[in-house]
Amino acid sequence: MQPLVSIITPMYNNANVIKKTINSVLSQTYAHWELLLVDDASSDQIKAILKPFTESDSRIKLFTHKDNKGAAEARNLGTKMATGNYIAFLDADDLWATNKLQLQVAQMQNNITDVSFGSYEWIDEENQALNKKVHALPQLEFGKLLKANYIGNLTGMYNSEKLGKIYTKDLKKRQDWLLWLEALKRSDKPAIGIQETIAYYRITKGSLSSNKTNLIKHNFNVYRKGLGFSNVKSLVYLIQFLFEHLFVKKRLIQPIASK
Repeated sequence: MQPLVSIITPMYNNANVIKKTINSVLSQTYAHWELLLVDDASSDQIKAILKPFTESDSRIKLFTHKDNKGAAEARNLGTKMATGNYIAFLDADDLWATNKLQLQVAQMQNNITDVSFGSYEWIDEENQALNKKVHALPQLEFGKLLKANYIGNLTGMYNSEKLGKIYTKDLKKRQDWLLWLEALKRSDKPAIGIQETIAYYRITKGSLSSNKTNLIKHNFNVYRKGLGFSNVKSLVYLIQFLFEHLFVKKRLIQPIASK
C-alpha cells in the first residue's frame, strides 16, 4: 500500500490563481494524495471555482472558516483533518513540478529523512519565469535552521506518522519557519534537500519589499514569541539571523538561463 500524502492549501480570495494550483497537484506522477483546501472566509467566487474539482475527484476536500482567522489557523484546520502518512503544504498561489511528490515519497520510504524539502523557482503573477532559483541545501539540521529559514514551505513535507501532527503558532508571519523547526526538533535525522526544482513560488507586487521592511520585527518574534527565548537571547539570535540571511542564505538564490 502506497503511503498517503495530505496536502494542505489555505485560501483567501485566491479565485484568480487557484485553478492552476490545483491542476499542478492533479498532474503529480504520484497519485496517492488528498488535497485539503481550507477557505479562510473568502469574499470572492472561489467556492464556485472549486465546486467542479471537489465534485469530480474525491481526493479533493473543502473546509471553510465562517470568519477570517488567518493562514496559521487555516493550516491548523487542514492539519487536524489530515489522514495521511506524510503532510505537505502548498499555498493557493504557488505551483508544484509534476514529480514533486514522487521524489519526496521515495526519500521517506527509504527512511533517510523525516523532513524533505527542495529547490524552487520564482514566477510572476502571469506565471512567467523570473529566471531565479532558490537552491536547497543538501542537508539541514536544527541548529542551521535556527539561524535562518532554509525550507521553502511550498517544498516541505514531513512524516506525520513518525513525528506526529505539527500545528503552527499564531504569529503574523513566519509560522512556517516555526513549524519546520519543530519538525526537526522531533526528528533524529537531518532534513534532506532535493536539488532539482520541485516547485514554483509566485512573486506578487510588494512581496519582496514587504519582506525586507518587516524582516527585523517578524523574525525577532520567531525567537521571542515563537520559541520563548528571552529578549536578550532573541536579540543575539536576530543578529545571527541577519548575518545568515544577508550573507549566507542569499547566495542560494541564483539566476538561471532563460527557458
